Amino acid sequence: SAVALTALVAFSGSAWADITIGVAGPVTGPNAAFGAQLQKGAEQAAADINAAGGINGEQIKVVVGDDVSDPKQGISVANKFVADGVKFVIGHFNSGVSIPASEVYAENGILEITPAATNPVFTERGLWNVFRTCGRDDQQGVVAGKFLADNFKDAKIAVVHDKTPYGQGLADETKKAMNAAGVQEVMYEGVNIGDKDFSALIGKMKEAGVTIIYWGGLHTEAGLIIRQAADQGLKATLVSGDGIVSNELASIAGDAVAGTLNTFGPDPTLNPANKELVEKFKAAGFNPEAYTLYSYAAMQVIAEAAKAANSTDPQEVAKAIKANTFPTALGEMGFDDKGDPKLPGYIIYEWVKGDDGKYTYKPKA
Repeated sequence: SAVALTALVAFSGSAWADITIGVAGPVTGPNAAFGAQLQKGAEQAAADINAAGGINGEQIKVVVGDDVSDPKQGISVANKFVADGVKFVIGHFNSGVSIPASEVYAENGILEITPAATNPVFTERGLWNVFRTCGRDDQQGVVAGKFLADNFKDAKIAVVHDKTPYGQGLADETKKAMNAAGVQEVMYEGVNIGDKDFSALIGKMKEAGVTIIYWGGLHTEAGLIIRQAADQGLKATLVSGDGIVSNELASIAGDAVAGTLNTFGPDPTLNPANKELVEKFKAAGFNPEAYTLYSYAAMQVIAEAAKAANSTDPQEVAKAIKANTFPTALGEMGFDDKGDPKLPGYIIYEWVKGDDGKYTYKPKA
């Protein structure tokens, strides 16, 4: 019985030694495609890291929190992670959820890395615990604004956003860069998330002679605006940011999606170094588009920093993240003192029909 007790204690100790890492995002709701990217990316990274021995000999256990892209639900997810003893979080997707949730994490000793929240405020508050593997809207907006000024100087441009920290923030940064380059918009409008009928907006744009719509928001409303604009005879190209990089956009917009433009970082799935990893996702029935590999990289950063710190204490891991660079699916990654990554800049993508007859975003020639 003494031997059995010893074995039980040993087993119990190893079980408690698992490192629990939370993944938070919209698992359900209209933005569930993005939540799936965060979840699948983190889970595959955890599986690969565990297969290679884990983090300092400990195995990663992933738990998932569904925030439905809602700030209040995001706070609930954060509080549950605290209660469950989570020390690291990958997420959230939306800036409007990530910012308030990060306050809960900071107060409770939890390190957060978002693969997708791009609003500058996220890393501008001096919090010790916040990092991101994506870029910022003040970087993305500069690229988008310059592109509009260089390529559509004489166009009538409408700037439209969804009133969220992400959507309005991106629209405002783009507008600021475009205006600085000498191009003024003819309209600036905000719509509500969840709106389905954009007839009044489109009528207003037709009256103003709009030929370019800059959209600050996600693919859900963007797809409807594109389709309804085409149906109502408004010949305008929609230009947007990383919030529309889901192939669901084409499902919503239909053939009218052709020619749509957006900014996003260099596509990591096109990197030859990620060929086997991309094939692994596809073999499991999941297309690792958009933020999937950004989430994979977030898990890699946590694991590599914990090894560098020889500790799984979030405070020590945070210091190690800022002091080192790490090999990731996004390339060699380092961070500044705010928690922002040193990444290549944003580029322009165009939605085109592939050989398989499906529309997707490709780097613009």
